Amino acid sequence: MYYYNVNGAALASLAPLEGLGPEIEPSNSWRLYAAVPGDPALGRASFKVTHPGQLLAGHGLEALDASRLPSFLDGSVSILHHGTTLAASLDETVSAAIRDGRLTAVNTARPGWEELLHWSPSPGKKRVNILAIGDVGSTLLTGLKLLGGDVISSIGICDLSGQITDRWEFEMGQISLPWDYDAFPEVHVVKPEELFDCDMFVFVASKGIPPVGSQVKDVRMYQFENNAKIVKQYAKLARERQFKGLWCAVSDPVDPLAKTAYLESNRDENGGWDGRGLRPEQVQGFGLGVMNARAAYFAKRDGRLASFLTEGRSFGPHGTGLFIANSIEHYDEEISQELTRLTVTANLKMREIGFKPYVAPALSSGALSLLLTLRGEWHCGSVFLDGIYMGVKNRFTPAGVETELLPHIPDQLFGHIREAAEHLKEVL
Repeated sequence: MYYYNVNGAALASLAPLEGLGPEIEPSNSWRLYAAVPGDPALGRASFKVTHPGQLLAGHGLEALDASRLPSFLDGSVSILHHGTTLAASLDETVSAAIRDGRLTAVNTARPGWEELLHWSPSPGKKRVNILAIGDVGSTLLTGLKLLGGDVISSIGICDLSGQITDRWEFEMGQISLPWDYDAFPEVHVVKPEELFDCDMFVFVASKGIPPVGSQVKDVRMYQFENNAKIVKQYAKLARERQFKGLWCAVSDPVDPLAKTAYLESNRDENGGWDGRGLRPEQVQGFGLGVMNARAAYFAKRDGRLASFLTEGRSFGPHGTGLFIANSIEHYDEEISQELTRLTVTANLKMREIGFKPYVAPALSSGALSLLLTLRGEWHCGSVFLDGIYMGVKNRFTPAGVETELLPHIPDQLFGHIREAAEHLKEVL
C-alpha cells in the first residue's frame, strides 16, 4: 500500500499516485481514505468499504456480493496501472480500517475529489424541506411530524399553491402532545429560493398522474417526461445554492428521477457535464420501501411466501424491473417470481378498488424510510451503482454510504438484478 497526506487527511492507495507529494507512514487515525479508480461521471464518488475487493470493483453490482468481488486471499492481486501490471496487496492498516468500518473509498477521477476527504455528517437534528404538498406530500409530512421528533428540528413546506401550504402549516401547528409542546418538529412555509437551506430536500412534486380508471398500464413511466422537467429545474437550483445535503426523490418514477437530479445538477450553463453539482451519494431514490412492505403484506398472508419475512430481500426500481427474492439462503425462483408479480401489481389492485395508491408509498417509501436514513439505520432505497440508481438495502454511516454486502447472491437472482440495472440504463 502507498500512503499520502492530502490536506491533512490520510489517503491509501494500491498503486502509486502522482502529484500528491512524498509517501508517508501508514496512518492509524480513526478515519482512513482509499483512492479507487472510477469513471468521473458514472462511478461512485465515495462509499464505505466493507470488503477488500470493493477497492477494485466497488462501482458495479458486484459490490453487493462478496463471492463476486476480487479476492486478496493469496496475498496480492494484479492491477493495471498506467499500462503496467502491478502486484497489489493489502496491509494491516487498511485491513483493520475495513474491519472497524472506518475506511472510505474515494473516486480520484472525479473533479474535486479532495473535498471528500474532509466531509463529515453534520451533528444534531436535521432540517427537512418538502417540495409539493399534495396527497403524497401531505401524508409524508404527517408521518415526519408525528415520528421524527428525535432527528428532525424543523420541516419546511413549499407548493405552487400558497393556500395549500397555509392550510398544512396551520394543521400541523395544531398537532402536539399535551404539556410537551416541543416534542414534534415545527412546520413552516418556505419560499422556492429557500428550499435548499436544509439538510434533507424531499422532492414530491408530480405532474401528469393518470386518473383512476385510465388505460395507462405503466403509470410511473407515464410520469417520467413531465416530472423530469421539474427535477431539472430544482437540480439547477441545488447546484446554484451549492447544496450539501441529501436530495431525496420520492416522486415516480423514483429511480430515473434520482439519476436525472444527479446528472442535471452537474451540467454547466452550456449543458456540458462538469462534476460540480451533487455527488451521486447526495441523491437517493425512495421507492423501494413500499415495494418491500407490499412483499411483506403478501408474505404474511400466504405460508408459501413466508420465508420473505425472515430471509427475503427486495432489489431494483419502484416499478418494472423490481425483483423480490423470497430468500437469500434458500432462494426459490418460482416463489420469488410469484411474490414479485403480486408486489408489482399491488398498485393496480388499489386502482381497481377505486382509489389512488398513495398512502402506503407516502409512509413506507417516504416518511419511514426518510427517518431511517436520518437515523443512520438500514433502509430500502436507490443508491448509485453501475451508473444507475439501484434499489438495495443500505444505510448512511460516518464513513459514507454502506450497501449491504451479502456472502453470496444466487446466480439466478443476480441475473434478475442485472436485468433490472439494464432496464434502468435503457430508461436513462
